Amino acid sequence: MANRNGSSNSFSRRQFLVYSAIAAAGVSALTGCSTPRPRRLGAGDKLRIACVGVGGKGHSDVSHCGKEEIVALCDADERQAVQTRKQFPNAKFYFDWREMLEKEEDNIDAVTVSTPDHLHAIIASRAIKMGKHVYCQKPLTQTVHEARYLRKLANDYKVVTQMGNQGSSEDGLRRAVELVQGGVIGPV
Repeated sequence: MANRNGSSNSFSRRQFLVYSAIAAAGVSALTGCSTPRPRRLGAGDKLRIACVGVGGKGHSDVSHCGKEEIVALCDADERQAVQTRKQFPNAKFYFDWREMLEKEEDNIDAVTVSTPDHLHAIIASRAIKMGKHVYCQKPLTQTVHEARYLRKLANDYKVVTQMGNQGSSEDGLRRAVELVQGGVIGPV
């Protein structure tokens, strides 16, 4: 088979793709690279959580999961993090979420994202690709494309995700839903 220059190719484009896929699979098998998967937890195990954005709304998000093990805290503004750092003195503190995720990858199971809106999808996608469960404040994404991308990632990496909608995450509203669904107040 000749290409545009008149020289012959040693194999077709299809063969190239097949051989490339085989090579990539072989390299990942040899290097141990595979899709990260969440750690399996036993009944008594606590989630190990890293929190990005820990001032303001981030503080309440961290506090709500405070019965779990808070491993790391991250905030670009140290002044915003003072109260949360006092509440969780054993958690390592970082200014850069990328550094935190890189250094704490083996120590965490989940990540909370309570940063300014434009960072939500970026941080969530990185955490999911690491096989970490994610709780992310609203808005989860800036575009429909980003939302579909995160949905696909969560399915591919078999992680649990939730977007914070305050009221829908609170125990009182959940109890009210149970009562309505249980027929306690009759038809609605």
